[in-house]
Amino acid sequence: MHTRVADGRAAVVREVRAAAPLLTGVAAPLPARPPWLTAALNTQAGRPLGRVRPRAVLVGQDAESPPVGVALLSFRRRGVGTVVTLLGAEPGPLPPGRPQSRLPARDDEVAARLAAGVIGLLDRVRGPWTLRLTGLPLGDPTVRYLAAGLPDAQLATARSRRLVDELDTVADVVRSRDPAEVERWLPAVLAQLPAAQRDFVRAAARLHAATGELEVAVVPADDGPSALLLTLLDRGTAGEERWPWWGTSDVGGLRRELGAPAGTLTAVAGLAQLGRRGAVSRGAAAG
Repeated sequence: MHTRVADGRAAVVREVRAAAPLLTGVAAPLPARPPWLTAALNTQAGRPLGRVRPRAVLVGQDAESPPVGVALLSFRRRGVGTVVTLLGAEPGPLPPGRPQSRLPARDDEVAARLAAGVIGLLDRVRGPWTLRLTGLPLGDPTVRYLAAGLPDAQLATARSRRLVDELDTVADVVRSRDPAEVERWLPAVLAQLPAAQRDFVRAAARLHAATGELEVAVVPADDGPSALLLTLLDRGTAGEERWPWWGTSDVGGLRRELGAPAGTLTAVAGLAQLGRRGAVSRGAAAG
């Protein structure tokens, strides 16, 4: 087994494409697949230079083989520190109700190597860092090995709340998967979102519409839509599964209910923290 690191947008884009068979094989959710991740990478590329940097840790049979384990990460500088999250978890609203992320590994041995690769990458970060991996399924083996290898790691579980689509019970709804219809209603969707999320939602909606994985639902009204809903269409071995992503309604028909639990792993390394191998960390030595 060989572990490698891809650094920077161009390299990570290549690895996202190479990891597509793995992501399909482990039934990764849509926010952990290439269209969503590509939208995240494109959005990050438009932010101030050097503030956000994608990196990927990959495990393969050798240096040239497709990955059998992958951790796609985003490194964001904040003050003197670095915040490390999963790629695709931050640019815009995630579809609620179930785990949205993965640290996919073919088997337990690969998961152990993948976790060791992530820890090795964190060891090379200059200054303090915070690792926060959210939206992960319970029992993820890579998370288990990460928690064991990071003495300061904390695991938390929270019950999510999913968005329930009942628009058809309250109004006449127009639904479409046509990319042109998605494009027609995107301005109305974006107008309802915080400015910081608009670029990502625009890019992600267009990419998923192009692959037939997005539906827009509209309740038309004389002065503009009275309800809008974007739904991701997750196609797996069990068939197509509808996953409401974002919506707003003045006529009802959208509600929240308890969804599946999801896990979060956090770990922090500070300026004066001892290194994991018993030596003072570089940040502490520099201070």
